[in-house]
Amino acid sequence: MNYRGYDVWEIPPNGQGITALMALNILKNFAFQQKDCTDTYHKQIEAMKMAFADAKHYVTDQDQMTVDYHRFLLPAYGEARAKEITDNAGLPLFTEPPKSGTVYLCTADDEGNMVSYIQSNYMGFGSGIVLEGYGVSLQNRGADFSLDEQDANVLKPHKKSYHTIIPGFLTKDDQPIGPFGVMGGYMQPQGHVQVVMNMIDFHLNPQMALDAPRWQWLKNKEVEFEPSFSKEIIQDLKDRGHDVSIAPNSLSFGRGQIILRMANGVLIGATESRTDSNISCW
Repeated sequence: MNYRGYDVWEIPPNGQGITALMALNILKNFAFQQKDCTDTYHKQIEAMKMAFADAKHYVTDQDQMTVDYHRFLLPAYGEARAKEITDNAGLPLFTEPPKSGTVYLCTADDEGNMVSYIQSNYMGFGSGIVLEGYGVSLQNRGADFSLDEQDANVLKPHKKSYHTIIPGFLTKDDQPIGPFGVMGGYMQPQGHVQVVMNMIDFHLNPQMALDAPRWQWLKNKEVEFEPSFSKEIIQDLKDRGHDVSIAPNSLSFGRGQIILRMANGVLIGATESRTDSNISCW
């Protein structure tokens, strides 16, 4: 998805990376002049809800999808959805997302190699099954299957379920800018949208883009905010109909890393202040 001159890359369905691209496709129809204002957050939240509603309805194993997922990346989709955003909180159809556990890292070298990498056993330690003789625990991504025959992710043999792990990457004019990612289950596309907009729309450096206070849509009109978020903006969002809560800590708002290559070839690394991560240079 081209967003204001930058190409934002995500892995295709059955992953949820398209959810972040769908939200950006909607949001690029607005001109954001200020980051920390009620209208900016309101539009971000509404776009994210719309993207999740469509993704959870349609996205599954590519061979099993009833629509071509590329349609969600067309300008017409973003324009149509953007017109549906009003000044008040909407109520999309969506199933409450489950919790999960993931690890993200990125790396780059002076030869131009850059890697965006993510790994997840999903919930807890995954399936609880360990491959005998190897010590490798198997994931339980099958938890995202449904037994509802009308659901896009209904369980079928040889079918891949909807999954949340989404490493991201930025390019511009066919040149690599760098890898980025925000782990955290269904927080991931929400973190991707916020971090990308922080860097592109609001010109924050990578570390500032990661450190900025985050919000997380949960379900219906429920949105959770980090404790450091502006109380004034939170009240304004309540007045617009959002069901707002303030989290007791930042543990559920994702953990990310970014590496960007500057025009002079210098690599800039940023790491998450919300977890025990680190930047390693050599």
